[in-house]
Amino acid sequence: MFLSVLSIAEPSDEPSAPSLQDAQESATEAASWVEQNWSTWLSIGLRVLLIVVIAGVLRVMIRRAITKLIDRMNRTAQAVDGTALGGLLVNVERRRQRSQAIGSVLRSVASFLILGTAGLMILGTFEINLAPLLASAGVAGVAIGFGARNLVTDFLSGVFMILEDQYGVGDTVDAGVASGEVIEVGLRVTKLRGDNGEIWYVRNGEVKRIGNLSQGWATAGVDVTVRPDEDLDKVRRTLLAVGEEISKDEPWNERLWGPVEVLGLDSVLLDSMVVRVSAKTMPGKALSVERELRWRIKKAFDAAGIQIVGGLPLQPEGEASAADPTAGMAPPSAYSNTSSPQAQAATPLTPAPAASASGSPNVTK
Repeated sequence: MFLSVLSIAEPSDEPSAPSLQDAQESATEAASWVEQNWSTWLSIGLRVLLIVVIAGVLRVMIRRAITKLIDRMNRTAQAVDGTALGGLLVNVERRRQRSQAIGSVLRSVASFLILGTAGLMILGTFEINLAPLLASAGVAGVAIGFGARNLVTDFLSGVFMILEDQYGVGDTVDAGVASGEVIEVGLRVTKLRGDNGEIWYVRNGEVKRIGNLSQGWATAGVDVTVRPDEDLDKVRRTLLAVGEEISKDEPWNERLWGPVEVLGLDSVLLDSMVVRVSAKTMPGKALSVERELRWRIKKAFDAAGIQIVGGLPLQPEGEASAADPTAGMAPPSAYSNTSSPQAQAATPLTPAPAASASGSPNVTK
């Protein structure tokens, strides 16, 4: 009796093997569950596959369309390269970098929108509640944007700068913090080559104003300083002849966008007068036109007998020879004459003669 109670109280360590009937019942339940849900699974799978295929095809088509658009822009820029129109309206390197930057931005935005929308649609197909996920993504986006606000500011400023074509490669700009020739345009940083050869890395978000010296047209201005007694009509005729000559020579006829104008007297002084000469030029060519104008004006004035003055005040002829050569010397000093009272008063006193050894004065007999 005691042994039977112990056998009932202590279970056996070895599990009992499932019977064939239990296995048959489990298989029947699984088959019925699969039979009840296979249509739902198939529907979800087909939806996911359809979403992925449509997203992939749409992404490829949009990227190809953007690439073709960028290639067409580059071909248009290359078609006018080397011509006068190409030199005035377009720069191949500038258009290439600008088109590449725009294409990269458009492709990235298109991929993000298409793949993001496809991912949300797939999650919605699995009946996942997207409200907490979208709320979390919004909070995370705000936190990341707040932490990296400088980077976001630089990126957005670069995007708008490229889309608006504020400046490009080859332009000479004044960005406030630095100035020089643009050698590379990026979405975050713009590279400038300074006048001394230095390279400035300017963050797009730090640029508050841009002065583009290579768009539209430029003005070449030259101030000619002549004697006050020169014939103004002769000076005007000489300057107009120089302007007409330079407007006919290569390559200045392309760089000049208007005639060389004599604006008149800019200032009149006692020893000189300044005549202002101006001309509208191709953007970025004002400095070279000014140098060429000065060169030609100097040669023309020398041939016409017109003297260019400037710097020190002009002296009349013959005045330099008649001037006193000692006028620039300091006046003589009273101490230079040894017999003058001032020189005698400044002469040190001579010491008294020494006394004799006995202490009595030496008396001569």
